[in-house]
Amino acid sequence: MDVKIEESWKEVLRSEFVKPYFGQIAAHLKMEKATGAMIFPPGPLIFNAFNLTPFNKIKVVILGQDPYHGIGQAHGLSFSVLPGIKPPPSLKNIFKELHDDVGISIPTTGDLTNWARQGVLLLNAILTVRSAEPASHAKIGWTNFTDAVIRTISEKKEGIIFLLWGSYAQQKQELIDATKHYVLKAAHPSPFSADKGFFGCRHFSKANEILMKQGLDPIDWQLNEQHANA
Repeated sequence: MDVKIEESWKEVLRSEFVKPYFGQIAAHLKMEKATGAMIFPPGPLIFNAFNLTPFNKIKVVILGQDPYHGIGQAHGLSFSVLPGIKPPPSLKNIFKELHDDVGISIPTTGDLTNWARQGVLLLNAILTVRSAEPASHAKIGWTNFTDAVIRTISEKKEGIIFLLWGSYAQQKQELIDATKHYVLKAAHPSPFSADKGFFGCRHFSKANEILMKQGLDPIDWQLNEQHANA
């Protein structure tokens, strides 16, 4: 199967693309599209996180769960929305913590592409969803694939910073070798839980401190327009 994905990822995940479950995902998506279902993100953006953050460029992983299911929102990056779309509540809370942590102004865009280009893998556990039906693709096989992605990063790399927000993301900790990676955990940024440990977690500054200790460039978390278009 010729999966449209960045070459370094195609190499390290080659064995996944030939497994039966992956063919079943592709067949399921084709079947739904044939019935007229609207699926997000659009086909070319399903692997956007991988295409913007090559395997050899990963510094930080932010794990989300399900793509946004509203029209024009999802574009293949966890928590991110396309330019011009109002940031959803969880993303607003991420921006609030970002401001309180590192002092930058609240971004005017909800597009996190600039983070992805700097090595922040914005990975959802489930990569597609039907319009207006949250978690509608939760059981079609995507978690087999994204669990393999997390395991591959853990096995083949060192010093990656995993930001696990909320209980769902934290269940993935068992896939990560914490003896050679950094795992930072906090409550989910959702309005239902952000004040139970997400606000004040300071993950953005902590991640940069860890990167600099490794001799790596910190992430520029700023998302204002001139940065986003750089």
